[in-house]
Amino acid sequence: VQLQASGGGLVQSGESLRLSCAAAGFNFRLNTVGWYRQAPGKQREFVGNITSGRQTNYADSVKGRFTIGRDNVKNMLYLQMHSLKPEDTAVYFCKTVYRDRNFWGQGTLVTVSS
Repeated sequence: VQLQASGGGLVQSGESLRLSCAAAGFNFRLNTVGWYRQAPGKQREFVGNITSGRQTNYADSVKGRFTIGRDNVKNMLYLQMHSLKPEDTAVYFCKTVYRDRNFWGQGTLVTVSS
């Protein structure tokens, strides 16, 4: 299983950014895949996920601002982020569970300046 996140960068408060995660090595369309983030000095936290049936779940802190999507043909997971805030600054990771094991991408850094 391989997950590779990309798309991070430096943006200003209020701007938008889209993260991507390329998946390989498992039947992507059958798996729930999701995003987590880890801010400096803090624990990794759940951002949101999307099930194989395209049901989405979000952390309260990002509801209404972030949207998760998936492309089962390209085996891609996306995180569209709007109205970014400085507190969204973190390394963002994509994640899936396969055969009862957690698999993480390498993370992509998002920095939001005020």
